[in-house]
Amino acid sequence: MSRRILMVEDDEDTAAYVLKGLREEGFTAEHAVDGRDGFYLASSSRFDAIIMDRMVPGMDGLSVVKALRAASINTPILILSALSHLDERVKGLRAGGDDYLTKPFGFSELVARLENLLRRRVEPEIETRLVCGDLTLDLLARKAVRADRPLDLLPREFKLLEYLVRHKDRVVTRTMLLEQVWDYRFDPHTTVIDTHVSRLRRKIDEGFDRPLLHTLRGTGYRLSWEP
Repeated sequence: MSRRILMVEDDEDTAAYVLKGLREEGFTAEHAVDGRDGFYLASSSRFDAIIMDRMVPGMDGLSVVKALRAASINTPILILSALSHLDERVKGLRAGGDDYLTKPFGFSELVARLENLLRRRVEPEIETRLVCGDLTLDLLARKAVRADRPLDLLPREFKLLEYLVRHKDRVVTRTMLLEQVWDYRFDPHTTVIDTHVSRLRRKIDEGFDRPLLHTLRGTGYRLSWEP
């Protein structure tokens, strides 16, 4: 199972460069452009490591790191910063960062430091099963079951459903789906998402009293046991 990395970075070029490289290295990489979104994602979903730019809008990187540690979230954090002075690096580490890399940096060094953090981490129990209400996904067998009824899903549908279950009870936008399920970095202006969501909805909700997949018009989708 690929490692999930969250990158909090507001510089588009840096983020695109690192995210592309991480995905080519086999990581599953998600992105937040400001500190508040980064804190929300880091505190509401499980990541194997976080790459945190120190100077991000909304909530600065060190405040995000401190807030995560105060919430007992111990995900390894690699801080990125243009502030290279010794005092600044010490501040970053004392805030709760596990490593500190100054800009400009080489991608190979970033990955090496990231892998080092991942090796040092005490591995939690491997997640093999996801649940939303009466829907269960077996991540090893790549099978989905709702109320003891097997669901016949194509590989892309399973990947879409897995992403939705991992973000259950939260709004998932079309952009998030394009990036994380289709690996698009642009909007192709096609109906690919609508088509797959419609097909998935038929498979997981038809014949059941309680729908799980909800459409939020103009915003995105939400998978939830709650209405």
